[in-house]
Amino acid sequence: MDVKLLAQEAKAAAYVLPSLTSEIKNQALKAMAQALRARCGEILKANEEDLLLAKKELEAGNLKPTLYSRLHLTQEKLDGVIRGIEEMVALPDPVGKVLSAVELDEGLTLYKISCPLGLLGVIFEARPDVVPQIAALAVKSGNAAVLKGGKESANTNRVMMQVLKDALATVHGYPPQALQLIYTREESAQMLLLDDLFDLIIPRGGNSLIAYVKAHTKIPVLGHADGVCHIYIAPSADIKMAQKICVDAKTQYPAACNTVETLLIDKRWPVEHQKNLLQTLVQAGVELYGDEQVSALAPVTGPVADWHTEYGDKKLSVRFVSDLLAAVTHINQYGSHHTDAILTQSSEEAEVFMELVDSAGVYHNASTRFADGYRYGFGAEVGISTGKTHARGPVGLEGLTIYKYKLYGSGQAVGEYIGPNAKPFTHKVIGSKS
Repeated sequence: MDVKLLAQEAKAAAYVLPSLTSEIKNQALKAMAQALRARCGEILKANEEDLLLAKKELEAGNLKPTLYSRLHLTQEKLDGVIRGIEEMVALPDPVGKVLSAVELDEGLTLYKISCPLGLLGVIFEARPDVVPQIAALAVKSGNAAVLKGGKESANTNRVMMQVLKDALATVHGYPPQALQLIYTREESAQMLLLDDLFDLIIPRGGNSLIAYVKAHTKIPVLGHADGVCHIYIAPSADIKMAQKICVDAKTQYPAACNTVETLLIDKRWPVEHQKNLLQTLVQAGVELYGDEQVSALAPVTGPVADWHTEYGDKKLSVRFVSDLLAAVTHINQYGSHHTDAILTQSSEEAEVFMELVDSAGVYHNASTRFADGYRYGFGAEVGISTGKTHARGPVGLEGLTIYKYKLYGSGQAVGEYIGPNAKPFTHKVIGSKS
C-alpha cells in the first residue's frame, strides 16, 4: 500500500470538509449508523475470526489478557457505538463557531472562528469499536482521518471500515476518501514520517506504543502514556459509598485506562471502615498489594513493586497516608495526570484536593470510570489527553477543532496606525458576526 498516496487523497478531502454544511455531516452520521446496524452480522462474524486467532496467541503467551478482552466486540458494545453516533447528530456543530469578535477600528473587525484540525492519524490497539467512534468524530468535526488498528483486530477493522466507507459514498457531497485504513507496522511507520500531510497523531494503547510514536514522528502527538488513577479515602468518607465506588472503579472494566490502580486511605479513617473496604474489594475478586499495615486488615498478594504500576487487571495497590496533602503529593508524584478522585463528606476538603491534584480529571465522590467522552456527553472520544496543550481529558468534538482568525476590513493599511498621526485602535468587543 502506498501510504503517502493514500494520505495525499485524505489530505485533499480535508481541505474540502470545512465547507460542508451541518446537514451533510449529519446525513453522513445517520448513514453510518444505519449501515452498522444493517450489517452488524458481518462485523461480528469478522470479530469472531479475530478472536479465534487471538486466542491462540493468548494461549501461546504472545498476547496480553487485557488486549484480548478489549478485542471482543459484542452486540451490546456495537449497539452502544451506534447509539453514540446517532446521539452525535443532535450535538452542535463544533466548526464555524464564533469564539470571539473584536472591532479593531470602524470597518475593521477580527473574528476568532473554530475550524477542523485537518488530517488525523490514529493508531490504536485491539479495540475495533474505535473505528466507528473515530470515524464519527472525524465526520462531525470536519476532519479527515487515517486509522491504523492492531493486527489482532485486522478482520473486524477491515469489514467495519468498508461498511462506513460504503455509507459515506451514499451521501452527496461527502468525500469518502476522507476516511482511510492502513494495516501494518511498516505502513504506520511510513505515516509517522509524513509531517507535511498529517496535522495530529493520536495513539491509543499502552506505554510502548505511545513512546514509540513520540520517538518516531515530528507530527504533534495527542494522548496519554499511562492510566494510573487514584482514589483517596478521606477521614469523613462514607463506608458504603467507598465500597460502591471503589469496587466499580476497579472491577467494572479492569482493562480500561480510567480504572483505579492505587487506593490511598487516610490513617484517620476508622479502622473498621478500612477493614470492611479492603475485604469488600477482595470479595469482589481484587488482588491487593501493600505493606504490613494493609495485610493486617485483608489478604495481600505481595508488596507494591512500583507505585506507577498500571495493572489493567483486578489488582490494586493500597497505601495508607497521613492526610490530604500527603495523598496529593503521592498522586502528583506517581500518577499519570489522568483521573483521580477523593471520597469525602467535606466540600471544602474536596475543593482543596481538586485544585491541587494536577490531573486532567479530578472527581469528588464519583468513580474514576466516568472519565469517558460518551459519559461526558461528547458523543464519543478519540482518546484521553493528559497533556496541557490544545486539549485535555476525554477529547471529543471540540478537542478536534482549532481556530483561525478572520479579519474583515474596508481598505485599511497598517501605515495608518503608525507614526505621530496614527489612528487609534478601538479594540471593542462586539457580538457575533451575523
